[in-house]
Formats: sequence, structure tokens, C-alpha cells
Amino acid sequence: MPLFSEKEILNLKLNSLYLTDLKELALLYNIRKSSSASEIIKSILEKNISEKDLDDFIKQKYATKIAERRKIISDTELKRELLKVQTFSWGVIQGQLDWKIQTEYVRKIVRYDELLKSVKSNLYNDITNYVICTWFNHWTTVLIEEHISLHPKVIPTIKNVKGIDIFFDNQPFDLKITYLPRGYNPDDAVKNPKQLAIWLYENQGEQRFGSDNRLFVVVLDKENIDESWKLKRDFDFVFQKIDEFLDKEKVSKNDEIVFSYKRKTYTAITKILMITK
Repeated sequence: MPLFSEKEILNLKLNSLYLTDLKELALLYNIRKSSSASEIIKSILEKNISEKDLDDFIKQKYATKIAERRKIISDTELKRELLKVQTFSWGVIQGQLDWKIQTEYVRKIVRYDELLKSVKSNLYNDITNYVICTWFNHWTTVLIEEHISLHPKVIPTIKNVKGIDIFFDNQPFDLKITYLPRGYNPDDAVKNPKQLAIWLYENQGEQRFGSDNRLFVVVLDKENIDESWKLKRDFDFVFQKIDEFLDKEKVSKNDEIVFSYKRKTYTAITKILMITK
């Protein structure tokens, strides 16, 4: 996917707002008629809205969104809760819980009492571990995404837009915060992160396939890969590395990659940040 023009970026940013937000923005430009989102966006674009004004409006909406989350739990409290996780063992392969239940319990065990005993002794621990890992990944990602979205060079989306989480250096990116894939050589990843980005595109799941521009944040403990999850909650260190990266990086044609998927060739703009310790 090539670099987007200023006009295209402006349109994408407007489409990342909820209808209620668009109506509020329209009033600021004396667009008073209530209509559909597309009509409001068209009217706002005709008013030659300042991109800085739009960015400030989106930033304010995002700050409100974070404030609402912090009413439920503060950053300090959330970080404290995440520190309670002592082990990180999925127990079940991510995305295959139903498959495991069907093959190892439902279709394999024929006696009711044996089924209950097996579920209590084995499946309960597997599910507990799975939920803990998923919970940990979700909330560590929330804090990292919020930190990235508050950076001066980043404009976040307010509502979910397929393939776009943020605008960095005024280009749209799908934000992916992940660990080094199992089996991938860590030295190769550090020496050639762009090749790792290509690998991540080419080995993504079919149901979640996308060729959108992506900003990868890969967390890696080089001394003990299996302990990389602990590094992800070392927020002072992670945030420092993120800020250093965003402060200095620019988006250009040099970030273009070409990858293959299902015998088709795709082009995307990608940035990759390796956070290593």
C-alpha cells in the first residue's frame, strides 16, 4: 500500500470519528444540518478544515477516552495488578480452545463421571492459564497502545477502523504489539528487523489476513525468550524505547516492503521497533 496523500489522510481521520463526534465537529464549522457521517465529512472537507485543528480535536477525544478507562482503574493500579502474574503458560494453544475441548473431552470420553473428573483435574488449569495469559496480554497492550497514542507524532483513531489504529508521521498504521515468533532466530530478528516484518506478514492467520501498513512493536528478552512477557510489563523501559523510536523515526518510501501470501504479491509500508533487553 503506497503512501497516502494529505487529502486522503484527512478523510481517513474524519472516518475514524464516531457520528456524534462528527456532529460536534461540524458545529464548530457552522455545519448545522444533521445528516449521515459521509455527508458531514464531505461538508467538513469543503470547509477546508485545518489538519492541526482536526488533530487537536481527535487528541482531546482520545484523552477523554483514556480518562474514562482510568475511572475504572488507574495506570498505577493496573500495573500493580499485572505484576501479580507469576507464570505465563498458555496451557491451550491460542485460538484452539474449542478444538481441544472437542477432541480431548467431548469426542474422546464416553463416560459422564470420567468426563467431569477429567475436566476438573486437567481442563480447569488449562482454561485458567489461558485466561490469565490473554488477560495479561490485553491489559499490557492497552497501556502500551495508550502511551503510543499520546505521543506528539501520533494521532489515534477514536472508533475501530479496519487496518488503522494510529496515524504516525501522518500515515495510517495497524499497530501490532507482539513477541518474537516461536522458532525465529533472535539474532536474525535484531540484525534484520525488516525481514522479520516480512515474515510476520507472510505467516499471519488466514482469517486475520491484511496487507495494511503496520507498525510492529516486538518485545524480546534475548537472554531468555520465554521470559519476554515480563519485559512487556517493564513499562518504564518499554515506554522509553517507544519514545526514542517515535521521536527519531520518519515514514518514507524506504519503509516499503513486498511480501507474498497465497501466491499473491502485496506491498505495504511498515515500521518495526525491536524492544530488547
